[in-house]
Amino acid sequence: MGFLTKFFNRPSAAPLPGLEALFQEREIPLDLPGLEPFLYGFEHMGLDERIRWADAIAELHRAGQAMPPEWVDAQYEIRPELVPAWKAEREGRFYRPAMDGLSERIRLGDQAIPAPWIVLWDVHESEVMERALELLQEDSKGHPFERLPSGIYRATYPDGNCTARLLLPELWKNLFPGQNLFLAVPRTGGLLVAPQVLLPKLVEAIQQALAAPCEDRGLAVIFTYVDGKLLPANLQDPHPIAQPQRELRQMDLMEAYRVQDGDLDPELGAPCPVTLLRTNQGRTVTMALWAEGRPALLPDCDTVGFVSKDGRPLGVYFRQTLPRIPELHGTTVEVWGPRRVRYEGFPTAEQLDRLEVFASPEAMAQIFKAPATAPRPKPTVAAPPPVSSTASPVPAHLRGQTLGVQAED
Repeated sequence: MGFLTKFFNRPSAAPLPGLEALFQEREIPLDLPGLEPFLYGFEHMGLDERIRWADAIAELHRAGQAMPPEWVDAQYEIRPELVPAWKAEREGRFYRPAMDGLSERIRLGDQAIPAPWIVLWDVHESEVMERALELLQEDSKGHPFERLPSGIYRATYPDGNCTARLLLPELWKNLFPGQNLFLAVPRTGGLLVAPQVLLPKLVEAIQQALAAPCEDRGLAVIFTYVDGKLLPANLQDPHPIAQPQRELRQMDLMEAYRVQDGDLDPELGAPCPVTLLRTNQGRTVTMALWAEGRPALLPDCDTVGFVSKDGRPLGVYFRQTLPRIPELHGTTVEVWGPRRVRYEGFPTAEQLDRLEVFASPEAMAQIFKAPATAPRPKPTVAAPPPVSSTASPVPAHLRGQTLGVQAED
């Protein structure tokens, strides 16, 4: 009897929150444009489903983004796209990591879809990605690769979405049977493929494509296809293309910092511009230019060039040795993409002498074709003795590098 008493006297389940209550709590108007097609299943949703559904609509409303078209229509229009990872993070649409340095998104028409659209479609994201890839595969039929005079191959597609074709190895993996395959998409309108013997020609094609600023910039880095996986080519010295590949990676990093410059709060300080320097040993290193006068927003570069208030070059130093100046306390900047650190002060002559030198003030002046400055006066406090290479924070690949002759550009 006790069991029956408990059974018949169980408290009733709490009522599910209604549409009006959910919207009022999230400050969503009930007459939101495009909402009606997504109301049909509301009454059949459980508590967790209703909350997730309402949160997705609220996220779209706060961001000023439109409600999606219905899945029954959208499933024929979606396509995948590959973009630099920093771009996906910056724009905040739905994405997932695809490979080193690249993220995969879903495009519908001329826009990348927001993540809440997938929630409102009530379709698993893997199904959305698979469907988009199937449609891209269909779009790619009838567009063969053409052989360029250099011997490398290029494919173009009317939709201009060539980077996404990296997701379809069946299009290009058999172009050079039995040979290592290398790919690049310097401009989103063309996919380049070359065997190892033509890697120098591929590098030339990438450099030509990116010689001038362009709206359809893709990635400079070279990819390779190994054991069924596509990844950035890991070319090591003494491979003749090892240094060009490093430089192409640096170009992609500089592009990310260039775009990031425009998104930084001006009140935080001045973004330090980034450039490439060539060494006598045949490498390129990145240099951030830190000018005295305002707080500096310093990128994670190989070296830092310091400039006084009156424009005098003070020398170029390895960034990794900056912690030797604890008086310059840096704070990480909250921003998408590659890291930056904010510094409020500027190093004194004595503090600069604690750092490991890459180029003297006179050599730095030559970089910018500025008149060489007189040597800095010796500090009154003696600088610490040179640190041995084994204790140096400078990465091994940068030790021993010295400034070389710079190209005119």
